[in-house]
Amino acid sequence: MKQQLEAIRAAALEAILAADDAEGLDALRVKYLGKKGELTAVLKQMGGLSAEERPVMGQLANSVRADLEKAVEEQSAILAEKALQRRLVEEAVDVTIPGKKAEVGHKHPMYVALDELKEIFIGMGFTILDGPEVELAVNNFDRLNAEEGHPSRDWSDTFYFDTDSRVMLRSQTSPMQVRAMDTMELPIRIVAPGRVYRKDEVDATHSPMFHQVEGMVIDKGVTMADLKGTLNTVVRKLYGENTVTRFRPHHFPFTEPSCEMDVQCHKCGGVGCPTCKGEGWIELLGAGMIHPRVLEMSGIDPTVYTGWAFGMGLERMAMRRFKIADLRLIFENDVRFLSQF
Repeated sequence: MKQQLEAIRAAALEAILAADDAEGLDALRVKYLGKKGELTAVLKQMGGLSAEERPVMGQLANSVRADLEKAVEEQSAILAEKALQRRLVEEAVDVTIPGKKAEVGHKHPMYVALDELKEIFIGMGFTILDGPEVELAVNNFDRLNAEEGHPSRDWSDTFYFDTDSRVMLRSQTSPMQVRAMDTMELPIRIVAPGRVYRKDEVDATHSPMFHQVEGMVIDKGVTMADLKGTLNTVVRKLYGENTVTRFRPHHFPFTEPSCEMDVQCHKCGGVGCPTCKGEGWIELLGAGMIHPRVLEMSGIDPTVYTGWAFGMGLERMAMRRFKIADLRLIFENDVRFLSQF
């Protein structure tokens, strides 16, 4: 037994001193000192020793155990120190290396165009209004002279919240005309930007969620000439004095007469391309003189007051302002695209 114990001591000490990681060292501790270890296996044989041999072998066994435990403890400390030194080298921070430049964001091109537009209208004496995106159909349609049966009220065109078609995501910012006429004193000059929703298919110039800017003036003696002069002034301030525009007759239930205003395509200069669908022009807004019935429904006498209104797509404004060929780029949040502006 004495030879066995000495052999275990020699083999174990050699293996422990050669251990190069904590996992290997712990495996050696279990191998020699565990409940099923080699030292324990030898000690189980002490029952067969004589009374004189047992104390001697017991003392030797305790000595071997103490030597192995001490060796494990010392080697563990050595390995821990080596691991610490290795981490200090691997995780060292060189404070002399220049730091990374912080990325600073900037305004989205669409909001650059909106802020420019606001500044222009504020300079003309207009008030900026904000309103709810969840709207009543009576404000979105009825009070704007779009009665039941109008195509824009169809479920295929509008997002409704209820089966009675009473509550909806606004399809235009025009309800702000109604809200302004109900709450503001005459004369009225307002601009109301905001998100609107329609069931449009996504393409280069359409999206089911987009932004509109609504404008309205109500005063005595307001004419169509005031509307055209104001819109031409705004567009030329946005896009430059040489911007080419045109007005086309149109029909809107809440204006009479009505028109649409186009700007010459920024991509092709009027020749025709995919951006303008080959027409050479991009529709910018719809406008017209406020229908007398709309004024009457808001308690305004159309024989005393007249007014005009327009609604323009903010994304299309930004596309013209920054010569963006595809509306989808505005919504995709691609930093490579946005960083250009």
